[in-house]
Amino acid sequence: MKQLASGSMDSCLMIWHMKPQSRAYRFTGHKDAITCVNFSPSGHLLASGSRDKTVRIWVPNVKGESTVFRAHTATVRSVHFCSDGQSLVTASDDKTVKVWSTHRQRFLFSLSQHINWVRCAKFSPDGRLIVSASDDKTVKLWDKTSRECIYSYCEHGSFVTYVDFHPSGTCIAAAGMDNTVKVWDVRTHRLLQHYQLHSAAVNALSFHPSGNYLITASSDSTLKILDLMEGRLLYTLHGHQGPATTVAFSRTGEYFASGGSDEQVMVWKSNFDNVDYGEVIKVQRPPATLATSTGNLPEVDFPIPPGRGRSLESVQSQPQESISMPQTLTSTLEHIVGQLDVLTQTVSILEQRLTLTEDKLKQCLENQQLIMQRATP
Repeated sequence: MKQLASGSMDSCLMIWHMKPQSRAYRFTGHKDAITCVNFSPSGHLLASGSRDKTVRIWVPNVKGESTVFRAHTATVRSVHFCSDGQSLVTASDDKTVKVWSTHRQRFLFSLSQHINWVRCAKFSPDGRLIVSASDDKTVKLWDKTSRECIYSYCEHGSFVTYVDFHPSGTCIAAAGMDNTVKVWDVRTHRLLQHYQLHSAAVNALSFHPSGNYLITASSDSTLKILDLMEGRLLYTLHGHQGPATTVAFSRTGEYFASGGSDEQVMVWKSNFDNVDYGEVIKVQRPPATLATSTGNLPEVDFPIPPGRGRSLESVQSQPQESISMPQTLTSTLEHIVGQLDVLTQTVSILEQRLTLTEDKLKQCLENQQLIMQRATP
């Protein structure tokens, strides 16, 4: 991962360079909060959407030059480049999905069947389909060429906040304010998987490039990693001190980044047991059919990304063989060491938070004393 882009309520776009001692770029241009960002497939362009009703295409270099796209009449919630980099799809509170030509820098057409705000719109991997999620509680599948709605998925019980295509292009996953994540087959329109694992709204999700894993970000402040092959929860990650608003895997899947209302952007290492990602990405298997998961399933609970935990992906990639006692003992000891490491780092995080709270309390008391002194005649 070379660069990371983030947008914020401060109306600034940040591009972070992941090499040590590299400085970040801070771009200004939007007149209100930035709600979404997306790199083009080549990485040479960056799109952003804002509450100022505009879309901007940036060249992510020192100059930070941008082109403004205007057509939406309300907040732009989502921007996404097509896999060929030629088109951009956007979603807005004006209840429309719009498609743009990136090189001609012009608006092409609108998709207008949603009856409430559209939170998210994405191209399929082959660029032939578009999927959109809306506050009208539906997910709609569109044919880009005919501009017709192919199907509406109506199973969500509340606003649908986010949607994306599986890397194989055969499935979609959607997140909702009803705390659920649902996975459908776009060919048969059948519900494949249903997860109800978060205790608050699910705000974003991202597929691992292999297609075997899905990560979610929720207002309950956690990120959760799901194993789509097994249809179960693998990890719960704690780090944000408020709603986790966004999450995305890197192109290779080696890292993922999350953002939250605590004004923090966190970069995590996937560590799915150091799998050969090049080989895994070639597989891109669709998820197993219907597996309904609830919060009662077992999970591994981590305050930071697991460095030592073994995932099912790595287990499945190895041939089955008899396990001798020493190997089992070694594995158990590694697990115990891993858990101790996690506990140590959790204590460290708690100490930092306690120190911060003490500092704030001290400052409040000092301010109160100053106010009392001024009030005394």
